[in-house]
Amino acid sequence: MTKSLRDLFIEFPLPHPAEIPDIFITGIAIDSRAVKPGDLFVAMKGGTVDRHDFIPNAIANGAVAVIGERDLAGRNNISTYIRLDNPRQALTFLAAAFHDWPARRLAVIGVTGTDGKTTTANLLYNILRAAGIKAGMISTVNAVIGDEVLDTGFHVTTPDAHDVQAYLARMVAAGLTHVVLETTSHAWAQYRVDACEFDIGIVTNITWEHMDEHGSYENYRAAKARLFESLEKTLPKKQGNPRLAVINRDDQSFDFLNGFTQTKRLNYGLQESANVRAEGVTYSPAGIHFTAASKDFRTEVTSPLVGAYNVSNCLAAFTAAVYGLGVNPDVAARGLASLHDIPGRMERIELGQPFTAIVDFAHTPNALKVALEAARAMLPNSYPLSPNGKSESPPRIIAVFGSAGLRDKEKRRMMAETSIELADLTVLTAEDPRTESLEEILAEMATGARARGGREGETFWRVADRGEAIRFAVKLARPGDILLACGKGHEQSMCFGKTEYLWDDRTAMRAALSEALGVDGPLMPYLPSQNKTEAEWLGG
Repeated sequence: MTKSLRDLFIEFPLPHPAEIPDIFITGIAIDSRAVKPGDLFVAMKGGTVDRHDFIPNAIANGAVAVIGERDLAGRNNISTYIRLDNPRQALTFLAAAFHDWPARRLAVIGVTGTDGKTTTANLLYNILRAAGIKAGMISTVNAVIGDEVLDTGFHVTTPDAHDVQAYLARMVAAGLTHVVLETTSHAWAQYRVDACEFDIGIVTNITWEHMDEHGSYENYRAAKARLFESLEKTLPKKQGNPRLAVINRDDQSFDFLNGFTQTKRLNYGLQESANVRAEGVTYSPAGIHFTAASKDFRTEVTSPLVGAYNVSNCLAAFTAAVYGLGVNPDVAARGLASLHDIPGRMERIELGQPFTAIVDFAHTPNALKVALEAARAMLPNSYPLSPNGKSESPPRIIAVFGSAGLRDKEKRRMMAETSIELADLTVLTAEDPRTESLEEILAEMATGARARGGREGETFWRVADRGEAIRFAVKLARPGDILLACGKGHEQSMCFGKTEYLWDDRTAMRAALSEALGVDGPLMPYLPSQNKTEAEWLGG
């Protein structure tokens, strides 16, 4: 594909020079190492890296034009340099123009929130498929374009703006008509999805997360709210655009979002006052059942997903599909029932062990809380008798998790407190310590555990190496117990120092189980905490 740089600025909504060179570009890159001959290189300042410093590398690799915010005119042998106030925000519109504004030819449904985004996106995608709608999806796990499933990376949330637009363009080319797009607060704060022209916005919840980046709950909430603000700006589409906001009636963010949103809005929840509500909810290890009720319908819903939080996720997807896209309620219910599992979301690992092993992505205090509550609901209400006629020990919940380095430190204490209150046994371990001291992170978590009555060596332990922590938890587990490894879910790497090491909690769980059971299984993935001191893996 070749486009005139001048043409990319025809509908560009931000301040820019009046004269744009009429040169042709063949692609857009934000990493100098990924630049190909003919590319436009967009240089952005990041938290630790200023990519203006890599402009010479981009030129050497074949970039024919550069956009940045520093005054670099006449330097670095740049033949075409365009200075803009905010290259990061510019990128999303330039990428959209390069791909002929693909979102204008799709019905775009955005899903945001602290927890439950990926599950809700998948639920809605399954509803659309059940309704015979040609839909795609972009989530933190993957991008789905027809029969093609693309991995979106190791630690990505919403992909970068030029990748999002490229995915949307591929969906248009594949003949799709709808896309479900999971969006994070980072994506909104960094303008990655500003040119996606959303037709429907869904929020799952807004709880404690990313305070290190946003500074306050109010700022974090405002970043999420940009999804609903964007609905007002979506241009008319030939296929129509409902501009519907779908809001959680039960969440603490409801009053703010309900007052903030200027487009049509509907809410869902367990409260009787919700526009779409769940009635008669029942839970079991096999899933959830409830009646989705509104002034227009009463529909029985059954889902193999577990936990009260998935009732909320189902309602969010159901409301958007029925009221936003006109899907028949019975068809929507069929779509909800068809989703059996999501990678790394309450995913069961089964090798024949006499207890339940689960891997979940829960990495926030609220997500850990609802995961542990879901596990508690899966435990039986009565216990078998032993051969001597006495009741067996009640099954327990064992939680293994950590808290990331260079991220919100307050979460460390809160998550440990949550686990002491809701789990029976807690194993604190590594989760992307990055350049922070893992020992200090675990010490902060242990302080939170003790504050809630945890007793180290009896109800909670610190095991720095995550592989060893999972092995230790497997050895603790008795028949009937539920073991949850939380925090990594679907992710495929873990960061120590500045290096990403291949890591998958599901592989690690299978390795620990196979060792304990004496059956064939994968090897435990390597982490530097296995055989190096902290100073060594930090580079000291």
